[in-house]
Amino acid sequence: MKLRLLTALVLIPPLALLIGWSPQSASAQQLHELLYLAVVIAIVERSYYEYLRLSRQAGWEAMGAAGYASAALLCVGQYIEVQCTAVPGVFILSAAVLVLLAVPAAGLRGARDFAHFFARSASTVFGAFYVGFLLSFLLPLRFTELEAGRRVTYFLFFVIYFGDFCAFAVGRTLGRRPLAPRVSPRKTLEGAVAGLLGSLLVAWLFQRWFWQTSGLKTVMLVAAWVALVGQIGDLVESGLKRAARVKDSGSLLPGHGGLLDRIDSILFGAPALWLAMAVAALWR
Repeated sequence: MKLRLLTALVLIPPLALLIGWSPQSASAQQLHELLYLAVVIAIVERSYYEYLRLSRQAGWEAMGAAGYASAALLCVGQYIEVQCTAVPGVFILSAAVLVLLAVPAAGLRGARDFAHFFARSASTVFGAFYVGFLLSFLLPLRFTELEAGRRVTYFLFFVIYFGDFCAFAVGRTLGRRPLAPRVSPRKTLEGAVAGLLGSLLVAWLFQRWFWQTSGLKTVMLVAAWVALVGQIGDLVESGLKRAARVKDSGSLLPGHGGLLDRIDSILFGAPALWLAMAVAALWR
């Protein structure tokens, strides 16, 4: 537990600085956006590396170079989409189509038979979208509206990680009833409820202190949506680890396991929050 907290304390300041940096000049703003993109791609590439390890241990044999390139391409497509809003969706859709076309073509090379070709192509496409596409939503969340984007991104991390901390603490001490024993035997119903309540609590505090322009009811509903989807993301990654028969996706972060173990809820939470904001904008 102490090692887990120490690792979190080391990682939080640079992450908070990267999200919160608000340069005044246009050139500095562009530099910030490129730096943010580079960090997101670095996280995506490391996470795909861990996914690749899980895939190969599970016998799916996802491809390396094609997967790394595809995951990065999806992030770049999302970044260009943020910069060029004249035709909404065209750049990220183009990147997605390129992935769907290029990966199966690359999978033909080196495939032992058609079953092997299908398995490695499908697992590579899944990994690229699971890691690259889902995490790429950190870009439009942060930069579509500069000032609001900073608050929204902080909101995402607060809701996910405070809920995760509450779920871990309560599940470890008071948890009795398994939540999904076939997927993750250590996760409990008590921990899941505590995680949801923790996310709602931090959302309430966030609205009172930092996001008073949005109504409390709206903020709480969005927090509940993001928290629940984030818990599903946690279970999905647990399923991948069960398939690979490993406890953690890696050992990069002391006390936490791999990077994929730490961002599994963010992977689902980021697009869920973006979707909620998009629906709210359409409703208005």
